[in-house]
Parts: sequence; structure tokens; C-alpha cells
Amino acid sequence: MTALDALAAELARAPGLAAKADIAAVTRRLGLTGAGGAAVPVGDDCAAIPDGDGHLLFAIEGFMNRFVAADPWFAGWCGVMVNLSDIAAMGGRPIAVVDALWSPGDGTAAEILDGLRAAARCYGVPVVGGHSNLSTPQPQLAVAVLGRAERLLTSADARPGDRLVMAVDLRGAWRPPFDNWQAALDAPADRLRGDLALLPAIAEAGLARAAKDISQAGVVGTAAMLAECSGVGITIDVTAIPAPPDTDPARWLKAFPSFGYLLAVAPDHEAAVIRRFTDRDIAAATIGHIHAGSVVAITDGRSTAVVCDPGTFPLLGCAPHGMPAVTRPVPTPPPVPTPIGEAVP
Repeated sequence: MTALDALAAELARAPGLAAKADIAAVTRRLGLTGAGGAAVPVGDDCAAIPDGDGHLLFAIEGFMNRFVAADPWFAGWCGVMVNLSDIAAMGGRPIAVVDALWSPGDGTAAEILDGLRAAARCYGVPVVGGHSNLSTPQPQLAVAVLGRAERLLTSADARPGDRLVMAVDLRGAWRPPFDNWQAALDAPADRLRGDLALLPAIAEAGLARAAKDISQAGVVGTAAMLAECSGVGITIDVTAIPAPPDTDPARWLKAFPSFGYLLAVAPDHEAAVIRRFTDRDIAAATIGHIHAGSVVAITDGRSTAVVCDPGTFPLLGCAPHGMPAVTRPVPTPPPVPTPIGEAVP
């Protein structure tokens, strides 16, 4: 096994990517369909509901219990931050958030709510209601968001021939004990708001059709979800990925950054999209290409290794119109030495 093969196997078995495969079972049970199969297709970062000349965007995030217990204030902050990232990934702007909170008393609840409140103030988005229960055995948190897009970015519109552009804010640090790269807590509020506004501005300028925010599945896992929703294959050059200095490549490829996006961009718009981010000191680069097929692979410029094939073993179960929804389970890749821990939330 080459080093690239070993890296591909490690990425394939990463807990963040494996967790995404649970979605396919849920979508099948609910009878949900992807692009072209419903008035409001699923599989994207938000539900896009037609509304006049645009779309309302509606999304929810539920957080892992051990993350909420280990870092309650940051969990509350993330309740706002990751939802706003979902809205931006679809070319939208947020309107409001609501939360659902369970806690064993008001002490832990206070920490969660303080983080939620701080993020809402920083990003300028109001918390307008929710649900609370302060008599449960363990803390739990879910947060929903409403937004609106004039012109959508979706996970279903990547096309063969597009370039895969990655944009990520490297002005941050790891937040232990998980593989979370946070670049928001020390940033000025106006910068955070302006950075998020880049995505709807790109959509409204017609510079990109498809995008997805980088989740706990990491860069390659997020690309796999984009590939599945669009019915395409993606090959990623791991040597081209922007990364913090002195960072273990495998850990970075599985990281959950506070500001990180993948965009499918036509070659004619590639330079303009990258410039939009770099003009705000956000790292951005073309890291791969989108092609026919369904395989997601990595390359180092000399050889290529397959990470997964969402067309055969789906993660989301949201096949695009005309593409058969395959229901076989995701295969277990071979073990790799010293796997690095999971990314949360």
C-alpha cells in the first residue's frame, strides 16, 4: 500500500464521513428524493423552498452529546455559526434562528445559552424562540435557521468540466479535543459578517452554480456528498489544498473548519471566485476537477487513489433525477494505522 493509498483508506473510514452514511437510511425510510424528484428536494445544506423570485432556506443542526457536554459554551456558539454557514453555502442570507435545549439543570444550560447568545450578537442574527427542558440526564442541543436566497448555490449543480475551488479561513487554531479548526472567536464581528456575505454575492453575480460548506466529514467527505447530489465524480489534488503550516495532512483533510467551502466553478469564473476570497485574506485555491462518473479520488500529481464511490454506495441516498438510488451499505475500508480522532460537531 502506497502512502496515498493509506491516506485514502484513512479518509474513507473517518468517523465524520461514516456518520454521513446514516443519512441514506433516513431518507429511504422517509421516502425523500433528491434533485428533480420533489418540489423541495433534499440532500443540500438547507431545504430551498420557492418563495416569490427567490427561495426561503430552512435548516437544522443537531449536536453530538459528548461535544455539548465537553464544550457547552462553544457548542452554543456553533449552534449559530454552523447554521449560518449552511445558509451561506446555498447563496443565502440568514433571517433568524431558534434553538431546542435539554440540560440537567440550569448551570450547563446557562453556558450553552451564553455561547448561543454571543454568536447571535456577533453575526447579527436574532434568536427568536425555541424549546427548553432543564430536567434531562444529559445536555443536548439542536438549532434551526431560516434564511433567504435570491439565487441559489446547490449541491446538485456541479457539472463535468467544473473546477473544485476550496476557500478556508486559516486565521485560527485547533480547538481541542476534537478536530475543529475555529477562526471565528477572535475575529471582529464585521469581518465575520462580511466573509459570510461572499457566498451570496458570488451566487448573485453568477460566478458559481454549486457549493457546500465543509462539514465534519472533512474536505474529501464533503466533496463526496457534493458528487453524490450532482451525479458526478471528483478528483482532489491533496498537494493543492490550502492548510495551516505544520499541520498533519490527514488531520486537516478530516477537519471541520469554522469557515470552509467547496465551490464548483466553471473555468471562466475560476480566477474571479478565488479573488473574491483572497481579497478578504481568506485562503482559496483550485484543488481538483469535476468529471463524469461517480468516484471520489485523491491524487498527489503522480498517482491516484479512490476514497469512495457515492454512486454505488451512497451517503445521502439523494440521487439526482435519472440516477438510480442504490441502497447497498457503505463498505468498510481496510484498517489503517493510528487513525486520528473524529471531527465534531
